[in-house]
Amino acid sequence: MGVHHGLPPAGRRGARRQEGDPMTESVFELRGIDMHYGYVRALDGIDVTVRHGEVVGLLGDNGAGKSTLLKVMSGAHQPTSGTILVHGEPTTFASPSDSTAAGVQMVYQDLALVEAQDIATNLNLGREILRKGPLGWLGFVDHKAQRKRAADELDRLGVRTAPVTRPVEMLSGGQRQVVALARAATRVTGERNGVLLLDEPTAALGYEQTRQVRALIRRMAEQGVACVLVTHDLPLAAAVCDRIVVLNRGRKVADVTAAETDNDQLVGWITGARESMF
Repeated sequence: MGVHHGLPPAGRRGARRQEGDPMTESVFELRGIDMHYGYVRALDGIDVTVRHGEVVGLLGDNGAGKSTLLKVMSGAHQPTSGTILVHGEPTTFASPSDSTAAGVQMVYQDLALVEAQDIATNLNLGREILRKGPLGWLGFVDHKAQRKRAADELDRLGVRTAPVTRPVEMLSGGQRQVVALARAATRVTGERNGVLLLDEPTAALGYEQTRQVRALIRRMAEQGVACVLVTHDLPLAAAVCDRIVVLNRGRKVADVTAAETDNDQLVGWITGARESMF
């Protein structure tokens, strides 16, 4: 499996956005998010804004609060205080199903794919196409229609994939990651594009597989999908992110465009050697 390689022009990620440009619209926003576990403050007044078609890297050392913040974004945890806004509207996530309904899709490290089933079936999980007539009433799936929809969606995302009839268990790690990302992307694209939350999507991948995933993330952003990328891979963050947010001990210490920072600065914020911007 492969994708169209090559990143968009640098101006795409570094250009200044004009007022009224759809790219300036907030898709997902956190304001003053606190998370307490007894006397332990895991998150302290976190503000994060993710705009239409923007890739935001979320960096930090172990224990910085990245996983906790991701769980708040996905509805797995409810914050102690603070506000979540989706397309500018305040909302509350009581569970992951609430965030999914609001257009927020989480892609976990374990991918949650059904390995014995083929690519088409995995892409259509939870939105199966039933056959027409009595067979549909009995719950029979229209596999031909599902294969066509899967192929069309992968083509729209620019993915050059194995046949959609191939079982997931026969795919490489990079191919499985691309299938998981594509499945999530199909659920957040539409009239009001949503946001993808990506938890270390390249952690177990080699160079070529990482390049495939990187290119797919940029292609999804080009199509208007907002992405939050949690990663320890600084070169990946520099290559794919529009903006980078750094957490340290539960606090936001940096929020900069990728074009305006470098590895030394990021490492300084991550380790605490560099003073917080706030």
